[in-house]
Amino acid sequence: QVQLVESGGGLVQPGGSLRLSCAASGRTVSSYSMGWFRQGPGKEREFVATINRSGGTTNYADSVVGRFTVSRDNAKNTVYLQMNSLKPEDTAVYYCAARVGITRTQAGAYDYWGQGTQVTVSS
Repeated sequence: QVQLVESGGGLVQPGGSLRLSCAASGRTVSSYSMGWFRQGPGKEREFVATINRSGGTTNYADSVVGRFTVSRDNAKNTVYLQMNSLKPEDTAVYYCAARVGITRTQAGAYDYWGQGTQVTVSS
């Protein structure tokens, strides 16, 4: 099994940037396809981005294309989400998740989850 811990959230003004990290332990993160999801107030958890095991293939929700970038450093057992040009509607708890097999955009397809990190975009 793998344990995931997110960090890097916080309060940022509209137009600002944050980089989230997801540190894995217990098993090497290179064994898993990884996803980032978010859950805003009163909303369901939604797909943000995925990255395959090698890092060569990524996928993004339409709402974040061109603003967010997912990456991974398997040597450091860490996955990242660089978020630029943040908007108030990006406010949510952000979760990283891991699954064995190919990447999927459905949250229910992921086996392991972190505890989440809060991102608040407000002036």
